[in-house]
Amino acid sequence: MAKRQFRCLVCGYQTPRWLGRCPECGSWDSFSAEAPTKAQRAAAPVHTLSEIEGKDERLQVGMEEFDRVLGGGLVPGSLVLVGGDPGIGKSTLLLQVAAHLSQHGRVLYVSGEESVHQIASRARRLGLDSGTLLLASVTDVELIKEQAENLRPRVLVVDSIQTLVHPRVQGIPGGIAQVRECIAVLQQLAKGLELPILMIGHVTKEGILAGPRLLEHLVDVVLYLEGDRYQSYRLLRGVKNRYGATQEIGVFSMSERGMMPVTNPSALFLTGHGTDNSVGAAVVVTVEGTRPLLVEIQALVSSTCYTLPRRMVTGLDLNRTLLLLAVMEKRLGLRLGNSDVYMNVVGGMKIIDPGADLGAALAVMSSYQELPFPQDTVAIGELGLTGEVRPVRLLDLRLREAAKLGYSRAIVGRGEASLSALPSLALIPVASLREAVEVLW
Repeated sequence: MAKRQFRCLVCGYQTPRWLGRCPECGSWDSFSAEAPTKAQRAAAPVHTLSEIEGKDERLQVGMEEFDRVLGGGLVPGSLVLVGGDPGIGKSTLLLQVAAHLSQHGRVLYVSGEESVHQIASRARRLGLDSGTLLLASVTDVELIKEQAENLRPRVLVVDSIQTLVHPRVQGIPGGIAQVRECIAVLQQLAKGLELPILMIGHVTKEGILAGPRLLEHLVDVVLYLEGDRYQSYRLLRGVKNRYGATQEIGVFSMSERGMMPVTNPSALFLTGHGTDNSVGAAVVVTVEGTRPLLVEIQALVSSTCYTLPRRMVTGLDLNRTLLLLAVMEKRLGLRLGNSDVYMNVVGGMKIIDPGADLGAALAVMSSYQELPFPQDTVAIGELGLTGEVRPVRLLDLRLREAAKLGYSRAIVGRGEASLSALPSLALIPVASLREAVEVLW
């Protein structure tokens, strides 16, 4: 006999026994008992690996940046969740994706937020027109399932998962119970018909409305659309992908024609760099997934009269930045305790790659000493607590990207000096941060 499961109504955490406080999200008295379903009680058929034929075919979307993040295209029967803040461009992007896919067959675009006339108006404004793109304004997930079974489209797009309701489930749209049952219906539909389903999920500050935080373990692929509303570019980042690499990114530029893929994102993030001999700006080569990107890190060190100096960071991890500042104070003897430090990644890019440590530290040093960072040089390296420059992954890929954009020198760790430099790019091996400062200034 199958045992009952208890699920947290806030974050979806499951446990075989009731708990007063959720260990995942910390909510009190949030667990509800779930009866085992008939599918859970039934015995599942068992097959050997040799009996099952592998399927490697993928459905190309036709947008290079989108296909890149997916790992080469849509896998039949996959559930893809696209999350992001309201107004960031999720609906626009998936409408364009649906229009591209409809050139090779029927695509069903279902919206619970807009009428079909509003969707059609937006599509025409973006210059999208396809006779095989089918539009529907439905919130009942059972009706969506019935339409998909009758029409048999190549792809189903749902905008958004928070607006769907199951007629036999109590609860408001977007609630935990509704979202869980709706996603179960769509999952059964996707696997049964080998139908790729693209869904939009809104991100909320509290995470109460069953956004991607709850759905991540139920879907196959999770993509986040990031960016600043006041910037024209958007980043599509893969945070979960059962069929490809994670942390892969696609770069788009928002325009009147919708989301336009950016083929050379490094040039986008370096726009304006090199126009003058600025102080406190260093260029680093970071890797997102398998894509190398050149970005500019700016630092401003200014004296303060306050007892507690300020540390403000945009685009970098604050804790990582505080660690770098501590290393610089200890190993280089910098007196940053009476100075405010401000750091920013140009263009709103968010860097999590430790290979940008060396460039960030050199940008701070440049601002502290009022010495310009050489404009023909890039910095690549991770810093340890002893001030040593550690090796980074995919260095060859980073060096080729720097050479392609016209840089002639690269500061790297001494352990990587054995790598053969490109003809147009000279390697400057350093063992420590102090040695890198002595080489530059």
